Amino acid sequence: MADRQISFSPAMVRALLEGRKTQTRRLLHFPGIDKVIEFVPVATDQQGRRVYEMNDASGQSVTRPAGKHFVEYHFWPKYAVGDRLYVREAWKTHAAYDDISPAAMGGDEPVLYITDGAHQTWGYPAITKIGRFRQGMHMPRWASRLTLIVTDVRVQRLQDISTEDAIAEGLMRIPHAPAAARDLGCDWGVESDTRYGSPVSTYAVLWDSLNAKRDDGAYVWARNPWVVAVSFTVHQRNIDQMERAS
Repeated sequence: MADRQISFSPAMVRALLEGRKTQTRRLLHFPGIDKVIEFVPVATDQQGRRVYEMNDASGQSVTRPAGKHFVEYHFWPKYAVGDRLYVREAWKTHAAYDDISPAAMGGDEPVLYITDGAHQTWGYPAITKIGRFRQGMHMPRWASRLTLIVTDVRVQRLQDISTEDAIAEGLMRIPHAPAAARDLGCDWGVESDTRYGSPVSTYAVLWDSLNAKRDDGAYVWARNPWVVAVSFTVHQRNIDQMERAS
């Protein structure tokens, strides 16, 4: 088990806060992955991560780069069951700290969470002069308010997602969908989008909205890329306020 960070967009943070999101899929990409047709689990490493062999269509092993003049014959996901992930999200602090990097902060600076406007002031008065916008990737561990406990990790093709898995990615029912769509279970959508459809088709739209422009469309839904599917429980508290599982 390990403590790691993970970043989410404001819409997905809202889904976490509302209890709609208990899964995330992260793209698998490295030179040569287009040759891989199967990931075969062969072991578990010392951090609890499943280790896979990568095979091509002829059954031969596929390698991936592992530094200058080296290759790796195995793949292991970044996450393992039992890992604790502290969520990074877009934020601000008091304008007095605008010239201070997160690494130089002491850990008691006030935090304004962009997703819902919530404040963490550590018992001090509310922020009176809000500072500049800060990307989630720059949120320090002490400022995180959400912790995820990993319960399952799978390597799979993107289109292998099930209806239940798609819903667990944070979808929401669209109230204006007609009765016929509701009867067919096609009233699912995403935040700030008026379209609706089945859970899987809706997730496909969500995926492409986030990934269609990467590498000239190499990872769009239609190309069915490899992903790591991570399931988790959500805890609305800082990681250092969590009791570590024995």
